[in-house]
Amino acid sequence: MTLKLILKYLLSAGLITLVSEIVKRSDKLGALLAALPFVSIITLFWVYHESAPAVREQKTADHMFYIFWYVLPTLPMFLLFPMFQRWWGFHGALGGSTVLTVVLFALLRAITARFGLML
Repeated sequence: MTLKLILKYLLSAGLITLVSEIVKRSDKLGALLAALPFVSIITLFWVYHESAPAVREQKTADHMFYIFWYVLPTLPMFLLFPMFQRWWGFHGALGGSTVLTVVLFALLRAITARFGLML
């Protein structure tokens, strides 16, 4: 395993751990940090620096373009999870949110395909 790969693992795990520890102290601050696109930005950084110079601009532009579209079907989950949790408990809400998100991803893909955007 290369040093760069180990650094990626540590950075990712550290970020998740940091946010989960902050949530214990402040729900609002933890949610704010979790909502920030840290994963997208870190991934963008790695893609840029690990891509060949001839393709890195296109790779990073494509990455951000697809993130925009893939965020859309996840948004309802954040609003509906609390309601699902009241009805079905934590694990049921997690399962229901996952099913909802998968269905919305499929719907997004079908709709965007009609306009020539292949996700």
